[in-house]
Amino acid sequence: MSSITEKLNIRKVAVELGINPQQVETTIALLDEGATVPFLSRYRKEATGSLDEVQIMNVRDRMTVLREMEKRRAFILETIEEQGKMTDELRDKIVKANTITALEDLYLPYKPKRKTRATAAREKGLEPLALKIFSQVNCDIKTEAEKFISPEHAIADADEALDGARDIVAEMISENGDAREALRKLFRETALIRSRVVAGKDESEEGSKFRDYFKWDEKLMSCPSHRMLAMRRGENEGILLLDVAPDADISIESLNKKFIKGKGEIAEQMKAAVVGAYKRLLQPSLETEFREFTKEDADKKAIDVFAQNLRELLLASPLGQKTILALDPGFRTGCKLVVLDKQGKLLENDVIYPHNGNRERTESEDTLFRLLAKHHVEAISIGNGTAGRETEEFVRGIKELPKEIMIVMVNESGASIYSASAVAREEFPDKDVTVRGAVSIGRRLADPLAELVKIDPKSIGVGQYQHDVEQNLLKKKLDEVVESCVNAVGVELNTASKQLLSYVAGIGPAIAKSIVEYREEHGAFRSRKDILKVPRLGEKVFEQAAGFLRIRNASDPLDRSAVHPESYHIVQQMAKDVNCSVDALMKEKELRKKIEIKKYVSENIGLPTLNDILSELEKPGRDPRKTFETFKFQDGVNSMEDLKEGMRLPGIVTNVTNFGAFVDIGVHQDGLVHISQLADTFVDDPNKIVKVAQKVMVTVTEVDIPRKRIALSMKGEAVAKKQEHKIPIPKSSNATPPKQKDAAKNWQDQLAALKGKLGG
Repeated sequence: MSSITEKLNIRKVAVELGINPQQVETTIALLDEGATVPFLSRYRKEATGSLDEVQIMNVRDRMTVLREMEKRRAFILETIEEQGKMTDELRDKIVKANTITALEDLYLPYKPKRKTRATAAREKGLEPLALKIFSQVNCDIKTEAEKFISPEHAIADADEALDGARDIVAEMISENGDAREALRKLFRETALIRSRVVAGKDESEEGSKFRDYFKWDEKLMSCPSHRMLAMRRGENEGILLLDVAPDADISIESLNKKFIKGKGEIAEQMKAAVVGAYKRLLQPSLETEFREFTKEDADKKAIDVFAQNLRELLLASPLGQKTILALDPGFRTGCKLVVLDKQGKLLENDVIYPHNGNRERTESEDTLFRLLAKHHVEAISIGNGTAGRETEEFVRGIKELPKEIMIVMVNESGASIYSASAVAREEFPDKDVTVRGAVSIGRRLADPLAELVKIDPKSIGVGQYQHDVEQNLLKKKLDEVVESCVNAVGVELNTASKQLLSYVAGIGPAIAKSIVEYREEHGAFRSRKDILKVPRLGEKVFEQAAGFLRIRNASDPLDRSAVHPESYHIVQQMAKDVNCSVDALMKEKELRKKIEIKKYVSENIGLPTLNDILSELEKPGRDPRKTFETFKFQDGVNSMEDLKEGMRLPGIVTNVTNFGAFVDIGVHQDGLVHISQLADTFVDDPNKIVKVAQKVMVTVTEVDIPRKRIALSMKGEAVAKKQEHKIPIPKSSNATPPKQKDAAKNWQDQLAALKGKLGG
């Protein structure tokens, strides 16, 4: 790609994203050199103009698309040149094409094809007749067609000649860029997606979850992503038949206006070719194109929802370094119990049976008390799965239990995945899956981020149709979220698992493994620079990673902070200028007040970095996550049978989708707060109201025990939450907005598709 083209693309990205071309150019140059997104957003603010992570990723992704398009443009130019069919006009159009669609439309007539009806007709020598029809020059077309009768080419009469010629004309029409773009406009503005049940599947068990779509029509471009993915899943499972198209008559008429120039028999031949072009070539081609486009759009929206949920879950409040007793509840098989020290190390494990009669309940209490006293337990973590509420009631019902011991229900989604994984087997080779699962439940309370990074993000259970979306795109997005969260929080170098270290900027799995192996062989790292002794960890990796690594007991206090080693000299100069040690500067506010920050501005260090340094000196190594708050489900409400309409209950948001939010209210079945029930005002995006792991109050509006469905409302509560988060609230009126009424009316229909929700 020429430097001129690169500069044009840089300017294009700058305009699209509303930033300065210099920001784009510098950011791309640094990324090309191997810089990571977290490093650039945190430690290269002067170079990027203080772009945040999202902006940097947008720059990267858009430039990647444009660069790929330039490669495609070069290939197309070269291919047509080799065919000897390039003209100045065509070259100019190809060079000026500013979308990949426009580029492919120009290339279509020259693209190598499998054998088509048109190519077969050309082989029979019918192209001259086709050109006569296409040009619509006044002539007796039947007489002209008779000239092409040929036993050698199996053309028995004029009608067969005209049939072949029309096939050629149809292909010419289908390859016309203007015609394709006109039809695209019709597809965008008027196309419907139609869903019908496959014959015989309407009464099947597997078809029941798609019942809402047995006869469904909707404007394609306004179809929500969750409905699009639900219908496509139904199609993939052989339950539904889908088609996507605008009105055929309107589409054909638009083509007639473009291509029909005369009257008479030749015009009739042209009209027949138009019908063939549309029904046989254009409509199927554009249906495929729009299916792909709308699928990509639905994938992106679903993946964005998943990513937002994952971020909230990963950044959930940690309890911190406490000695924790964790319980993986069960009825018949008992409750698996483990005790973890402040660093999450397994101290002891056991099994209790509190639900199997009074005698075993008493024995369970004795075991619990013994372990609490022996290990000075500070918190109890209980999994929220089967028997979770019953186990919580058992624990809370022990009258002698010290009040200072915190009891917390923990979302155990994905714990079973971890317990059976290679990571868990490596960590606890002599323990079974039940013990490993209980360990995960305990560690999630202490530090959700550190524990959840050991699990494939797709297994955490906060996605929407996650198995239906493009898997490579999903993995890329979720990995970016995990990387962003890990680097935002920072990692303790001497205790972090290799899974956690692998997400630190610049490190990756191989070097993370080397770091852990070096640590096990040589002992704890004493300074950040010590990691340069790790095999394969060079200066470039150190530059990217160092600022995100912490050493809690380091002799240099800056090693405990987010100040990058490349800036240590600045802090040391600040301390020298106010006549104190670095440690004193970090501890005493009055000393920091004496710093004249502008004095330290240089060619490479500007105010953004200096302000970050001062903020870090004020709260070195601070955790950006919220302070942990205890939560308790409603006593006496343990199953769906305990629910009554109108009940007001505490709950925790477990998943946010674009049609509402799922809330755990402690009955082993999440309830749905439909988007129409999230607030007293119209809601267009549930993420503006609720987040995963948020504590909320909900009202039960409907309970359907046979179908295991719970409908909830947050009206009133959502408004309070919006005010708390300082989100502007539109002025409400007594009348419910029309869109809200529609949403409320249709929520039951949408629920019907949810049996297979979340990748189920």
